[in-house]
Amino acid sequence: MKIKATILSLIFAVSLLAGCGAKETAKAPAKEPAKTADAVTSASIVDNNAAFEKAISKEGTWIIATTKDLTFDKELVLDGNFKNGKKDANGNDIIQRKIALYAQDDKRNVTARYTLKAPKLTVKSENARIQGGTFVGDVYVEAKNFSIVDAKVQGNVYFANEEAKSTFKLENGGTVTGVTELKK
Repeated sequence: MKIKATILSLIFAVSLLAGCGAKETAKAPAKEPAKTADAVTSASIVDNNAAFEKAISKEGTWIIATTKDLTFDKELVLDGNFKNGKKDANGNDIIQRKIALYAQDDKRNVTARYTLKAPKLTVKSENARIQGGTFVGDVYVEAKNFSIVDAKVQGNVYFANEEAKSTFKLENGGTVTGVTELKK
C-alpha cells in the first residue's frame, strides 16, 4: 500500500510538473503594482505543515499540491501573485494560485482526495482556487476571482468586499456547507 501511494504521488508530481512547469520569463510592464506577479513558478508538492506554509506564502509557488491530509491549529494565509507559466488570449501572463487537495494519474483522473483543516484560511492572492478535496474551516477572501473547483469547504466563506464576493465561483461541483457572505 505504501509503495502504491508513493508511485501515485510520483505520477502526480511528474504530471503536474509536465503540465504546469514554467520557464522563467521577463515581467511585463505592470499596469497596477498589485497585479504584478512575484515570480514564475512550478508546482510545490507538499506532505507536511512546514512545506505547505512555505508554499502558500509570498515566497511560495503558484500551485500547492498536498499528498496527504494536513491539519493546522492556526490561521493560514495564501498570499502573493504568481505567473502560472501560461498566457491568456491577449498574450498576457496568467496570474493564478491553486491549492490542489488531490492526486491524479497520467491521464489527469483524480485518484485520491485530501483534507486540509485549519480554523481559518485567508485568501489574499487573486485568481486563487481550492481544488479537488476538502477544506475544513472558514475561508476569508480578500482578493477577486476566488473559486472552489470540484472541492468542498466545510465551513463558511466570508468576503472582505463586494468585488471579492461578486467574482467568487463554485465550479465543477464545488460546495460550501456554511454561509457565503460579506463580512468586513
